[in-house]
Amino acid sequence: MKPLSQFSKVDVTVSSIETIFNGFFTIHKYQFTHALFNGGVSELITREILERGHAVAILPYDPITDSVLLIEQVRIGALASKSSPWLLECIAGMAEGSEDYEFVARKEAKEEAGLELDKLIYMRSYLSSPGGTTERLYLYLALADLSEAGGVYGLAEEGEDIKVHVMPFDEALARLDNEEIDNAATVISLQWLALNKARIEAV
Repeated sequence: MKPLSQFSKVDVTVSSIETIFNGFFTIHKYQFTHALFNGGVSELITREILERGHAVAILPYDPITDSVLLIEQVRIGALASKSSPWLLECIAGMAEGSEDYEFVARKEAKEEAGLELDKLIYMRSYLSSPGGTTERLYLYLALADLSEAGGVYGLAEEGEDIKVHVMPFDEALARLDNEEIDNAATVISLQWLALNKARIEAV
């Protein structure tokens, strides 16, 4: 299918990129112009962009028991809008410049859930918030035996304290429906599995 937009990268002119913060994350200040729908070029635009690299998220699924594995950890960014900032999430981690996303997925599953993954199935990738960050997330479904999964994991040196939950897929969907599960990677991954489960179970 032909892309809908009439524009591409060549229709954006970046005049400068300045590092204005470099800590746990990096923030760059972009100055740029772009083509306009009615013709011509925009005025100079300034935007601060969070540069955190790309990330990988993994939803382990046991087709034998029709169950999924989610992890629970505190997320300070949720403190402002939730009664509890301990979130149910997919396993996830930063790619740290690597493009071997399957390797990253397997490493994070071991660190965050003590899980050795079997088959990985690419679901999709998406831009997390392109108005404010360059980050792209790569989502994988992992076929795994979850019968012995559980416990508390995480790397102490990274400030991680992670609890593993294994639950029936229907329960995960119910927690999604009542908005207990409300972070993008997990929402998208569970919805993808709901749409594709019959095909996955037939593999």
